Amino acid sequence: MSGTPPDAAWLNALISLLQGAQLALLRALHALGLVDTVHGQPAWPWARRVSGENLLIDIGQARHLAITLAVLAGVLALLVVALLWRRRRGWVLALVPVALVLAPWPEARVVLVPAHPTSFHAPPAPLSVAAIAQGQALYAQQCVGCHGANGRGQGPLAAQQPVWPPNLAGPLLWRRADGDLLWAVLHGVRDGVGRTTMRGHAGRLTDADAWAVLDYLRAQAAGEMLRASGAWMLPVALPDAAVRCGAQPARALSSWRGQRVRVVAAASPGSDAAAAVQSLREDPRLVTVWLQPSASPSGPAPRALPSVLPAGADCVVDDAQAWSAFALIAGTPRLEGAQFLADRDGWLRARSQPGQAGWSEDDLVCRTETAPRPAAPAAAAPPGTLPADGLGALITLMDAEPVRFVKGGFVH
Repeated sequence: MSGTPPDAAWLNALISLLQGAQLALLRALHALGLVDTVHGQPAWPWARRVSGENLLIDIGQARHLAITLAVLAGVLALLVVALLWRRRRGWVLALVPVALVLAPWPEARVVLVPAHPTSFHAPPAPLSVAAIAQGQALYAQQCVGCHGANGRGQGPLAAQQPVWPPNLAGPLLWRRADGDLLWAVLHGVRDGVGRTTMRGHAGRLTDADAWAVLDYLRAQAAGEMLRASGAWMLPVALPDAAVRCGAQPARALSSWRGQRVRVVAAASPGSDAAAAVQSLREDPRLVTVWLQPSASPSGPAPRALPSVLPAGADCVVDDAQAWSAFALIAGTPRLEGAQFLADRDGWLRARSQPGQAGWSEDDLVCRTETAPRPAAPAAAAPPGTLPADGLGALITLMDAEPVRFVKGGFVH
């Protein structure tokens, strides 16, 4: 994503380092049999962990921590020198306490935050349309009363809670560790004095159910952000689904990881959106997948897959739940004729509106800034030249600005 703050590069590196070090320590302890397994993954054994989320908010403390870690690395180097250089060992060792005193130690309350046994758990499977559909049904049963239909925390039971439910339609789900969110769903949330502010659902939801609810909430939040700001300010993955390509066996949409994917939502014949979709051409730079509406207007029966794909389409999504999942991520029920572009890493990067002819750089909706890109002045094309390749310019921009997502850190 573009529009990155100047602090993003080193802060992403710092958060990645801290996350990787803690995860490596946890895996080593689990391999040695020193920690238990909780909800299918190794359990974090301590009540605190290093927080990337707080470092993102307090840049000053993040700088202090980065400098202190560099000082500690220097101290380690001094100890190695003292071990090898006996003649000057006293002088070298005298520098160690000086360095430790002068280091700008960060505040422990900022760097260290309460942890749960699941704090370093990761989703067991990538985002999929099946998980989104499963999570949507479970959310309607267990969560909508407090959190509301749109996740903004304004359900009919919200006012009866000790603390007003949080807004789940924004960046919260991306800023919190996946494992902490899992713990909140299954075991509830308590405030600083131990009062329960959200009940746990461990007796009503399985681990797989809880992960599915989180997948649905992220898809819903992505659509809410796109509708409110016109951009996915945080990364959204291309949801996996079954895909059929001619007479070949069905394959997963994620099997094209490493290639660009274009998903095209079918449109009613005779509409402006249908005219734009019919103008599709086969493009070797990407795989084009056709997305059919999941049900006919007259009833719930799924529509039959087309025996002959439209011109320019390579495959068709063979999953009745896919249409509603993409509509949720797009933040609109009017999906007919819309198109989506995913990059080689499986992130959704661009979206064209129904009926729109061609692509431009303004269709890049995976970005951190909310203001549209300023339009460059159009230069007169020499006589006889081909029209500008808007899709090519968009692909170039996507390749030049890949998504670099660190959980709890900046994007790109």
